[in-house]
Amino acid sequence: MQNVFVCALLILSLLCQAPASADTSNVDPAVLAAQKQRIDVIKAVSPSVVAIFGGAGDGGGSGVLVTPDGYALTNFHVVSGAGNFMKCGLNDGKLYDAVIVSIDPTGDVALIKLLGRNDFPVAKLGNSDTVQVGDWAYAMGNPFLLATDFQPTITYGIVSGVHRYQYPAGTFLEYTDCIQVDSSINPGNSGGPLFNDQGELIGINGRGSFEKRGRVNSGAGYAISINQIKHFWDHLKSGRIVDHASLGATVATGFDAKVDVAEILEDSDAYRKGLRLGDEIVSFAGRPIRSVNQFKNILGIYPAGWTLPLVYRRDEQKTKIYVRLQPLHTAAELQEHVSSPKMLPEDKPDDEDPKQPKMPIPMPHGHPAPPAPPEQYKHLYVPKTGFTNYYFNQQQQERLLQALHAHSNFADRKGNWTLIGKLDNGADFTLTLADKGIGLESGNDVFLQSLETGMPVDEPPGTGGLLAALHHFRLLLSGQSDRFTDFYYLGSEPLDGKNEMVDVMVATQTGTISRWYFNKSDLSLRGCDFYLTENSEPCSIRFEQFRTLNGQKFPGELDVQYENRPVMKLKIDRLKLETTDASGK
Repeated sequence: MQNVFVCALLILSLLCQAPASADTSNVDPAVLAAQKQRIDVIKAVSPSVVAIFGGAGDGGGSGVLVTPDGYALTNFHVVSGAGNFMKCGLNDGKLYDAVIVSIDPTGDVALIKLLGRNDFPVAKLGNSDTVQVGDWAYAMGNPFLLATDFQPTITYGIVSGVHRYQYPAGTFLEYTDCIQVDSSINPGNSGGPLFNDQGELIGINGRGSFEKRGRVNSGAGYAISINQIKHFWDHLKSGRIVDHASLGATVATGFDAKVDVAEILEDSDAYRKGLRLGDEIVSFAGRPIRSVNQFKNILGIYPAGWTLPLVYRRDEQKTKIYVRLQPLHTAAELQEHVSSPKMLPEDKPDDEDPKQPKMPIPMPHGHPAPPAPPEQYKHLYVPKTGFTNYYFNQQQQERLLQALHAHSNFADRKGNWTLIGKLDNGADFTLTLADKGIGLESGNDVFLQSLETGMPVDEPPGTGGLLAALHHFRLLLSGQSDRFTDFYYLGSEPLDGKNEMVDVMVATQTGTISRWYFNKSDLSLRGCDFYLTENSEPCSIRFEQFRTLNGQKFPGELDVQYENRPVMKLKIDRLKLETTDASGK
């Protein structure tokens, strides 16, 4: 017994030695290098991690800064009960005001903006498509509101699975193509970052397998892939309530293990492009499809409205089409869910566990909790139906319209416009744009779209409403966007499903819809898609060969397509513009 006691004392004395004095000469240098890398990565990324608290001081969650001017990502279920303004703590020990920007209820993502600085520390975005099972991963955030000094809690583990699909199961939250990790994720981690071992942001932690296991880590956590968020980035900056995409069709696994179309809506773009019941889905968005879950995974990472390539097989013949994706929900469904979120216990905001008391915002150094948002920030929130915060949509509209008018300023030219030139067949044409109507004359052919009586029609026939589309064009260029029934910034998408990314503005008037495309690199106007009705085939106009006409930059060619076929090309030689007086006459 005495020998045991002496051994215990010896072991205790060894354990009590200061780590700083430990001899590391016999430690493998690779181990020390790996330890140093972990410490360096944590030090580098910790300043970008955000502790989020509701403006009333109840509960909290986590987030991560991604732009120096304060945009930060988190979960929808973190902000759903937090109010329009929040408090956010960083590891510099300071608490910042923040305002809600936009929400994605289906993808469980929200964008907020921290205020008071333009030099916030930010996380470097990674590529979640390169993540592999077995990769190291850091989960960081504010579990159980432990970070009273705003220093994030860090857990370290491995990627347990990739391309995971989590069913909605009675809620809107649908985790598609997500990353599974065994890094500890607990209530409060929601919305926080998942970093790889290089310190790159690869996901936003959101969901844990808490059901039937208690509200503690079970070793199975799920992060929304950063590549999905990249697709939605400009949509989130629009201030809208963002929706995910639907093909307008459902798929099922057939007896031959192929993924076939099980149902399809006849008013869907997929149907108009030729997809039918029983067709095999071979690939979507450039990725092969081998299971129903895989198809849902890929479809779920894209916003509504994007055009993407789809390859299907029928009778051993492959066909490639470009399909415009439909919204997954109606606007009314989104608005109702946002007003009254329905979530399973494991999806509830982390401050809604009825067994846990509400906790006030922790303040370091004994400072009292700050008051409501300062008066100087109140203008940053503008309510409007269909939007999370219309203020940010107004900012995006202003950005694009300023760029448009810098290239082509027709604000004082609200009278009649006359475009003269030749069609691609060599025939002369005269196109007149006026408030009372739009007219096109070429040889013995005369086409007219009245704007005073009746609804817009397909004129000239077979164009999808070219003349009505050009009315929208005149209103946009002449600074008369206030004459549209609705006018807003949508986000960005690949033009025609190809590689060129464009910003999108949407205008509606008398039931017609136009989508205006601005090149993201130089903000030049690339064209529009015009819809006579919401589910009609669009008249697609692409602008080419910009020239200086009447002292302003103007497209020298209008390339018109309808139902995936060229219709006409208008080559413009002259542009005559009338001014209006102060009364608008």
